[in-house]
Amino acid sequence: MVESLFTVNNHITTVKEVLEQEGQAIFNLIETVDQEISEVIETIHNCNGRIIVTGVGKSGLVGRKITATLASTGTPSLFLHPAEGLHGDLGMVTNSDIILALSNSGESEEVIKLIPSIKRIGAKLIAFVGNRASTLGNKADHILCIGKVKEACPLGLAPTTSTTLMLSLGDAVAIALLKARNFSSEHFAVFHPGGSLGKRLLFTVETIMEITKRNPTSLDNCTIQDIMFTMTKSGLGATSIINHDGKLVGIITDGDIRRRLAQGENFMELSVTDLYNKKPVTVRPNTLAVEALNTMENLKINVLPVVNNSDEPIAMIHLHDITKLGF
Repeated sequence: MVESLFTVNNHITTVKEVLEQEGQAIFNLIETVDQEISEVIETIHNCNGRIIVTGVGKSGLVGRKITATLASTGTPSLFLHPAEGLHGDLGMVTNSDIILALSNSGESEEVIKLIPSIKRIGAKLIAFVGNRASTLGNKADHILCIGKVKEACPLGLAPTTSTTLMLSLGDAVAIALLKARNFSSEHFAVFHPGGSLGKRLLFTVETIMEITKRNPTSLDNCTIQDIMFTMTKSGLGATSIINHDGKLVGIITDGDIRRRLAQGENFMELSVTDLYNKKPVTVRPNTLAVEALNTMENLKINVLPVVNNSDEPIAMIHLHDITKLGF
């Protein structure tokens, strides 16, 4: 039991040591940020083509992630495996593109062999290296350099700290480009339509209206019986109250009715005017569905009338209409 506890503590110590070492390496990298990195970002920002990322081994895996981050934040990007590039895939590169080549040593054979063709094509080359004086560094138009770092691996063999730094610096460059492009959450949603984030940023109240097609309305001088029929038919437990000009003047919900019944009043003898809420909360069709959901949750209401610019009710949405969409 003592031995087991020692092993657990040993694991915890190792994890903390690795996190501390890699975290400190990131802090150290911050001190190296200078005008050169700004020039790299400006070069990418002004690129009329795509950013083609390449690398082999662990650097290649980091490169794939950087490619995905760039592409999803507004910088057209794709990954080129250097081995495939040597056998024909270099045909995807044009003189309008920029090659971002990752190699900690700067001497990866597969990457180095690409350089003559890249130069002939006329694409710019950015070296992402740990050794500025390497072959890749010397051949590049621009350099992103993480410097020589001690790997967290006790053998000093497995790429750990170096890949963390490459990934972190790649993220930083991508975010700098995002800001330079004024890339908004709406732009982000366009590139992520299939996930929950896309739904939250793209789905509007109008989307729900097109699905549900419900708009229960009752005139402000109708009978209580008419109100009951309308509410039952819609299945929403509510109806918008309109005047003779079609303008929204209020809303009645089944909750309003239950509260009046609980007071012991003869419900059927009441006037509609005595029942409806004269200050209804409404939304516009272009309101994000998630904003409508937040409104209903904050106010603890289940329905919202949707009104046009003339304050005419054109639909009514229910809390469940939004939650069914996966919000």
